Amino acid sequence: MFIDRAKIHVKAGDGGRGCVSFRREKFVPKGGPDGGDGGRGGDIILEVDPNLSTLIDFKYKPFYRAKNGEHGKGKKMKGKDAPPLILKVPPGTVVKDAETGEVIVDLTEPGQRFVLAKGGRGGRGNVHFVKPWRQAPRIAEPGEKGEERTVILELKLIADVGLVGLPNAGKSTLLSRISAAKPAIADYPFTTLYPVLGVVRVGEHESFVVADIPGIIEGAHKGAGLGLEFLRHIERTKLILQLVDLSGFEVDPFKAFEIVEKEMKNYGADLHIKPRIVVGTKVDLLKDEGIIKEFGDFVKEKGFDFVAISAVTGKNLDVLIKKCWQMLRSLKGEGSGETKENKEDLELTHQKASG
Repeated sequence: MFIDRAKIHVKAGDGGRGCVSFRREKFVPKGGPDGGDGGRGGDIILEVDPNLSTLIDFKYKPFYRAKNGEHGKGKKMKGKDAPPLILKVPPGTVVKDAETGEVIVDLTEPGQRFVLAKGGRGGRGNVHFVKPWRQAPRIAEPGEKGEERTVILELKLIADVGLVGLPNAGKSTLLSRISAAKPAIADYPFTTLYPVLGVVRVGEHESFVVADIPGIIEGAHKGAGLGLEFLRHIERTKLILQLVDLSGFEVDPFKAFEIVEKEMKNYGADLHIKPRIVVGTKVDLLKDEGIIKEFGDFVKEKGFDFVAISAVTGKNLDVLIKKCWQMLRSLKGEGSGETKENKEDLELTHQKASG
């Protein structure tokens, strides 16, 4: 089960109390104080585990408590520090304060750690309280309380490319054709109920990651449909593919484009100004292919690249993958690699994609 949001309460361990003790040995009946310090309470640490992809464990176990430090002992023996409690989270986990909503930390790198709650310091034993006027102190400190807080964990998938569009725009079909991902595919809205990641191979040693999210409907930014819950998963993407069904069986392509454009803009997080390729889908169902040029011209006037494809027949999928890879390389600062031959190839690619 995919869970991308959870509220948890954490309590770090308390420090152990200091010890009140006096040295008592043969021939030393009145030895001085020798009470040791208490051990430190255990921290609660979040650690990024690249093998995880969901927050499901936190959904069903919302409370975590680290162990307390051991109390100090005689003979100046310090209590044992408690071990940290390490909570594993998937890459892309954002930690927010439950009361204020403020972002505490954004965990993205494998192995990255963050101390969410610090354990309490151990109390000092009576050996620390000797004064010239007080040679046999019978006082020691209690351990400090460990930090306690309630936080919200939100998962934002880390992908290079995000697929957006109305339900039934063909996002899942496209992902299944260009990657090894196996999303649910059917001829009705909201087949995709949770985000799906797919790795697209480009040559032998290069690849990029694509995220498919549930379809966006009008009013998604206000909570309608499933899009609002999952739009955050494309916040991290470098490139957006906006899919539009050119067959127009359910929604006019021009209207479909404007609906998604409006929802991304109203959602915020600068989604609408991210680099974007508009993808016209289901061209295999078209009786009149004039819509490809008409819609393509409309998109280009908006300032976006356009590719018309059929995920069913495979038409122009290679063109789309190549264009995505070139844009991603450019965005990563690796250059477009536009040699003279490449430039001619790009022009042919663009002409082919535009139909």
